[in-house]
Amino acid sequence: MPELVERIDVDAPPERVWAALTDWARQGEWMLATDVRTVAGPAQGFGGRLAARTGLPLPGGRHVGLLDTMVIMKWEPPRLVEVQHTGRLIRGPGIFEIEPRGEHSTFVWTERLYLPYGYLGVAGFALVKPLALLGIRRSLRRFAAFARSYPD
Repeated sequence: MPELVERIDVDAPPERVWAALTDWARQGEWMLATDVRTVAGPAQGFGGRLAARTGLPLPGGRHVGLLDTMVIMKWEPPRLVEVQHTGRLIRGPGIFEIEPRGEHSTFVWTERLYLPYGYLGVAGFALVKPLALLGIRRSLRRFAAFARSYPD
């Protein structure tokens, strides 16, 4: 199972980083080419359902592209949220961890992917991985700025 792990230091306390991270409706402000919405009920705890669409932007802030559905499997404020990606192409756990560093934090983003289509999926992932890492790294830099200025 391929795994992507990236991290960034954030000049904000863990509680603020958590609040910024779990403000799903605003995730598109820092995550590249993505908009997120809740699917059913509140998405602030175990069992919450989310849907993200990553791709080309449309007027109104939505995107056309890949649909990524998720269920929240772990919810441990202000330290850990784990989702299970349940889409047709994107499957497996996604983990957001916040590590306290005094008045600051380290944000760790992990994706463990169950690849579809056997060897074809593995080959496809090898081609996509460098772009995925660039997007995640850029999103993390944007997140650090977003979390720093997130209201208390």
